[in-house]
Amino acid sequence: MPLVSLLLIGIAAWGIGFGLISSLRVVGVVIAVGIFLFLIALVGLIGAVKHHQVLLFFYMIILLLVFIVQLSVSCACLTLNQDQQGQLLEVGWNNTASARNDIQRNLNCCGFRSYNRNDTCLANCAESGHPCSPCAPIIEEYAGEVLRFVGGIGLFFSFTEILGVWLTYRYRNQKDPRANPSAFL
Repeated sequence: MPLVSLLLIGIAAWGIGFGLISSLRVVGVVIAVGIFLFLIALVGLIGAVKHHQVLLFFYMIILLLVFIVQLSVSCACLTLNQDQQGQLLEVGWNNTASARNDIQRNLNCCGFRSYNRNDTCLANCAESGHPCSPCAPIIEEYAGEVLRFVGGIGLFFSFTEILGVWLTYRYRNQKDPRANPSAFL
């Protein structure tokens, strides 16, 4: 889990560094999730090293909740059909102006399904006066690939998390080998 959290933080920083993402809200959420996962992994590590049953219990419960959320999101990513993807993309397109400008600039397209010359478009094709293609087919192609990839990776890591919950449960009930054997608890 520390590797996943550091990977999330690194990808968010890379996206800002290369100018692929200008929405600070999206980057902030990704970095916050990465930091949260890192802190949870740190709680599990400290609990395991110190044989602290309370920390291990809270680590196990939080990891179980993360597993449930991640499994649900992964299954949702893998089961979305083309129509549902199109509807979600259109809602996202209509509700974000900064992401819309980034998409138009990076993919060199204008409008979602159609383009009106009176609308603002930062793509090179609009600035040069060439006809621009709509963004929906390009985004839907990328979205389908990304959803399958993210769903598969999320499904893989969700099962490693349930393995972590099981191992934590087993390890939590073991006696500390450094403890005094004649002590009651």
